[in-house]
Amino acid sequence: MVLKMHQEMPRLGTRKLYYLLKAEFEAIGIKIGRDALFDYLRSESMLVRPKKNYTKTTHSKHWLRKHPNLMKNIVATRPEQYFVSDITYIKSRERTHYLSLVTDAFSRKIMGYHLSNDMSAENVVKAMQMAVKKRSTSQRLIHHSDRGLQYCSSVYQNELEKCNITPSMTDGYDCYQNALAERINGILKGEFFIHTCNTAKELKRLIKESITTYNNKRPHLSLNYKTPNFIRNKKSFEASFEGFI
Repeated sequence: MVLKMHQEMPRLGTRKLYYLLKAEFEAIGIKIGRDALFDYLRSESMLVRPKKNYTKTTHSKHWLRKHPNLMKNIVATRPEQYFVSDITYIKSRERTHYLSLVTDAFSRKIMGYHLSNDMSAENVVKAMQMAVKKRSTSQRLIHHSDRGLQYCSSVYQNELEKCNITPSMTDGYDCYQNALAERINGILKGEFFIHTCNTAKELKRLIKESITTYNNKRPHLSLNYKTPNFIRNKKSFEASFEGFI
């Protein structure tokens, strides 16, 4: 059962595995608790070991305008209140590629993404454009990012202005002020992108499948073991119902 689950989510942690499989265990009479599952997987050499890898993709020492941090000490209370963006690198056997991501801070749902061969603003902005197309509200939206050249560029800032989105950026060079976006990058690279693809075409297919699984099937501890899509849809339904009343 664990191996079957790992076919879709190869590096899913044991706590999340136990949450997803608990009902199946009970249905077929397997009596095992979370700690016992840890012990069993350890005995079978099936525990997922954490991976640490970091490569800097932010170049923030430039003359372009930086915007104030509007997310400092703030917790999102609804979908489409804050979008957080970041860029990470992924290697195929052809070359190094760059994945731009835009995530809804409330639900942790990846709203937009784009894979390219460079970090130009013209490519990075495509992830945000995808995210905007998936919006379901017209409420005020803040876009939060680091102070990277791409996000400060006129290409990116003009697109935000056109979509009536308020820019927000980290203070100085503190990467922890964009921790949620970096965390999403880490989940994808640490749990899904664990094998090197041969070509960019293969990598694009893997990214699409992985993000679909991430949004719809992977539970989050911070979401009380719910998926990003569940949280987003539940909150949107509640808001619509309140408006109807």
